[in-house]
Amino acid sequence: MDFSIKNIEFCKGVGTKRADILRKELGVKSALDLLYQFPYKYIDRSRFYFIHEIEDEDTYVQIIGHVTEWHIVGIGASQRLSATFTDGRHSIELVWFKGVKYVKLEKNVQYLLFGKPSRFNHQYNFVHPELTPMSKIQSETTKGLEPHYNTTEGMKRAGVNSKAIRTIVANLIPEVKQRGIEDTIGRDVVEKYHLMGLTDAIINIHFPADTITMQKARERLKFEELFYIQLQILRQMKRREQNRGFIMPIVGKAFHTFYKTALPFPLTNAQKRVIREIQSDIKSGKQMNRLLQGDVGSGKTIVALLTALLAIDNGYQACIMAPTEILANQHFQTINGLLASLPVETKLVKIALLTGSTTAKQRQPIHEQLQSGEINILIGTHALIEDNVQFANLGLCIIDEQHRFGVAQRAKLWNKNIQPPHILVMTATPIPRTLAMTVYGDLQVSVIDELPPGRKPVQTLHYSIHRRSSINQFIAQQIELGRQVYVVYPLIKENDKMDLQDLTNGYNKLCETFPEYRISMVHGQMKTKDKDEQMQRFVAGETQVLVATTVIEVGVNVPNASVMIIEDAERFGLSQLHQLRGRVGRGADQSYCILLTPTEISKDTRKRMDIMVATNDGFRIAEADLQLRGPGDLEGTQQSGLPFDLHIASLSTDGQLLELARQAAMEILENDPLLENTFNRIYRERLDYLRITAGNWGEIS
Repeated sequence: MDFSIKNIEFCKGVGTKRADILRKELGVKSALDLLYQFPYKYIDRSRFYFIHEIEDEDTYVQIIGHVTEWHIVGIGASQRLSATFTDGRHSIELVWFKGVKYVKLEKNVQYLLFGKPSRFNHQYNFVHPELTPMSKIQSETTKGLEPHYNTTEGMKRAGVNSKAIRTIVANLIPEVKQRGIEDTIGRDVVEKYHLMGLTDAIINIHFPADTITMQKARERLKFEELFYIQLQILRQMKRREQNRGFIMPIVGKAFHTFYKTALPFPLTNAQKRVIREIQSDIKSGKQMNRLLQGDVGSGKTIVALLTALLAIDNGYQACIMAPTEILANQHFQTINGLLASLPVETKLVKIALLTGSTTAKQRQPIHEQLQSGEINILIGTHALIEDNVQFANLGLCIIDEQHRFGVAQRAKLWNKNIQPPHILVMTATPIPRTLAMTVYGDLQVSVIDELPPGRKPVQTLHYSIHRRSSINQFIAQQIELGRQVYVVYPLIKENDKMDLQDLTNGYNKLCETFPEYRISMVHGQMKTKDKDEQMQRFVAGETQVLVATTVIEVGVNVPNASVMIIEDAERFGLSQLHQLRGRVGRGADQSYCILLTPTEISKDTRKRMDIMVATNDGFRIAEADLQLRGPGDLEGTQQSGLPFDLHIASLSTDGQLLELARQAAMEILENDPLLENTFNRIYRERLDYLRITAGNWGEIS
């Protein structure tokens, strides 16, 4: 039987009302959908305890015994039922605060007590335990691991709790055993990677006999998720490999002249390696789709410019698209400054800036010169994708922080030519390998893992807020030395009034503390014009302190800023803290990042602060962030999107399994890139089903 077409309403124990709840709250429409709602934890019902063996409050226990006495305590709303339960050796109190009148107790009846102990007045008791007569206990109840399922508040209100889900699934299992579920992975892959068959995995994920069997079932189902993600990503890559690309074999005058006469510092070995990788791509005849990862300050802009010069040497235009006007302006200023040092007689490159702030009068000549080919490099924001922006011969697109652009926006840029340009995607967020293989798995990856020589690492310090007076003294010292200071507040949501109040109060206090200094403030609720004006004042050195939210996380380059103070640092993830820290340390002076937290902080917060203090390595920090928070919270992953949702696998802990899944997918596609062979029908149909259920997902081209 195909469980995917069996309506959930007609499963035993469901009915119309429950079916509506399951559809609404969990998206469960079929029996198969329900079978793929995996337990989030298990409780060992095979072990029985004695009362004296109870040691902590975190473990569910079951005890066989009798109720010796019970009585009602209190009156009205404060009424509770207190009972004494004994296992024949020791006794313990049972308490019910709700539904007292529905609790029916009998003497001389043997019960199975099940619940999690709690501690009150230095003694253990059970609050609202399950108490079931042994005569009604089925053997399955006390066998193996009992599954527990995630539920929503809406489900609980409708009486569909974890126990109800467990019962419905248990009703389905005999049918699964009898009819089986068609495997979604070929037998050759199952055997090669020693995987459990799908039918056995589904049965044992819900009702495993023991921990080993449960782990094998989980491994199989994790592998399946990761395998299909990689299969989709790699198939997309195979398709892209068929895309013709502009052939750019020449390393010509523009590149050589800049490299020999205008390069401000020698390239690192990592930068040289990345440029060789890019060169190999653009002369291959296939479209380049490459991700350039580099920590803050690693020199990605220089690599981007050199790549653009290669395009120009081959007769093509290039564009650089940034997510904000400030960042676009910064790229323009930086690249214009670099090109300005070229000898006058070799002015081979003309660049232009196009943003939302570019006036109609300014746009007209840019549009004309772009269309004629006079402009070689266009730098800008979303304005680049407007219909009236036409290139003469666009050969290269460089996208900075691509996760900040939507799929449709990127597609419009690719369609500026009949033949899509080469794509270079840049990110300053170091991405752990497992995450890169999944979110950016259809791109070739280049990593600049080396900082330019002479850069002083930012010194990171962690203080509690009671050290504020000494921190203020330090701020004053740095400003007297001619430096500038960032003070960042965690405005997590742009409509969070409390956070905005904290930011405003912080700004006012700094103004009171330092009346002799000029202080700017920026946040997401300001008008773009006002925000940019305040930011530019800081960039120009007109203000000494910038009080801001995370709007400054990407893009602001102020070499004179040497201090970054992060208020309420416990509210930021590691990767975000690292990005913020990267705003300082851009000049020759020693820079500092001060993390401020409350005096009392959690173990997790302490761990994160210690990691920040211990290392400036963005890749180590990203790995730690992935381990601590999972991929969903990391900057950019939500926007980039995974091909399909992960229900059971984890990118933070299942890296080894991901490698195996990718290997298996590569082996299949090696011989059948488009999955056209009959024996690969199983994969083609499953991908089609997953795409329909998951909806559209982001592609670079």
